[in-house]
Amino acid sequence: MKVSAKKKAATGSAKPLAGKSGRAVDAVFAAYPRPIKAKMLALRRLILDTARATKGVGALEEALKWGQPSYLTSESRSGSTVRIDQVKAEADQVAVYFHCQTDLVETFRELYPKLRYEGNRAILLDAGEKLPEAELRHCVGLALTYHLRKRKTDRAK
Repeated sequence: MKVSAKKKAATGSAKPLAGKSGRAVDAVFAAYPRPIKAKMLALRRLILDTARATKGVGALEEALKWGQPSYLTSESRSGSTVRIDQVKAEADQVAVYFHCQTDLVETFRELYPKLRYEGNRAILLDAGEKLPEAELRHCVGLALTYHLRKRKTDRAK
């Protein structure tokens, strides 16, 4: 898929975004209130930049899953889906969601106990605060390579 100049400006680059993000995803971003939208776009850039910098991830597909912007490693199948959204019960918060049947959030808790979590499925962030970029990049990188690591572990057994 060719990415438009508008999309390049929103994501920072045409790569590694692949697939059809399209108007539905753009409409979700456009519907967020201004401070939430800014934080969501920052998370989108962070996820795309992390994918670009992480060996083995390849192009990401941006799609809607459960109405949330979602980032899938459809091409390489290297990782677990990462989703982002405003927290419905807390209008001033956003969340980075991970597959709840993985040990990802448990791992993140051990690595970064100062971050806030929702059960075994999300990292919670205040829209008005600075993103903990280094920690988020590491967590997103671990999610985007989750299946690569599992395959290596399974082969080693």
